[in-house]
Amino acid sequence: MNVTVKQLRGFVAIAHTGSFAEACEQLHVSQPALSVSIRKLEEATGGLLFYRSTRSVALTPEGREFLPVAKRLLGDWSEGLEDLRQLFTLQRGKISVAAMPSYASNCLPSVLAEYGQHFPNIAVTVLDVVMEEVIESVQSGRAELGITFRPDMLDGVDFQPLFSDRFIAVLPPQHRLIEKPQLRLKDLLSGTLVALNRGSSTRQWTDELIVKARLQPPQIFEAYQLTTVGAMVAAGLGVGLVPALCAGQMSGLGAVCRPISGPSIEREVGVFTRRRHALSSAAQALLKLLVPLY
Repeated sequence: MNVTVKQLRGFVAIAHTGSFAEACEQLHVSQPALSVSIRKLEEATGGLLFYRSTRSVALTPEGREFLPVAKRLLGDWSEGLEDLRQLFTLQRGKISVAAMPSYASNCLPSVLAEYGQHFPNIAVTVLDVVMEEVIESVQSGRAELGITFRPDMLDGVDFQPLFSDRFIAVLPPQHRLIEKPQLRLKDLLSGTLVALNRGSSTRQWTDELIVKARLQPPQIFEAYQLTTVGAMVAAGLGVGLVPALCAGQMSGLGAVCRPISGPSIEREVGVFTRRRHALSSAAQALLKLLVPLY
């Protein structure tokens, strides 16, 4: 069965007006064209929908049964088109963004505030998760956009750089190294280091830097969140090596941030999208705010 919206509209118009001529005026079509349309509809449905005489047109019993169905189908069609139009024009919609906590808490809020001013009816969900989960969220489709450090391998995702972030030192208040004019990596590693767990990419980069420097701290405390690292440092358990993005967060926890002279960790931060998958209009609009040259 191949029934068109045009045929349904013609059927409903004739049913309401009781006249082919009036229905033609309402629909702005010729009478032969409308007659052909109704004939094809009747062929598709298997029988007559109208009694026709020289003076009047009336619905058959089957036509009366079909009329509310036709109206519902036309209503669903119009509603569906309107819903689609609103999605494309960003009058409604939703988007999920995965971002590493350091970016989610320090940079993303201002971007989302601007986004909300332009598109107040778009619902935004932020998944503030560690780097590995950011990429997995994009790969699996749970998030359309992901923001984190560039990994060593891009598997099923595309990457657009935003900026480079250099790791900094985090010290307890009143620490002996705070007044040192130039803080080097070997100064940090002369005491206890507070670091992320070994399963994280940040810890992997930290360990690689330590190996290259041929240094080894006497003791390492491990945590699973950078906020915990900052709190442990502020409590005097040791010193830390964290992304500069976290500086405000670390200071808020009571730790002191200092730049590192010489070798450190520098990584690109960027936006991840799922390879060979189109972005929604809502995601494209947010991406343009994140990456102005997109």
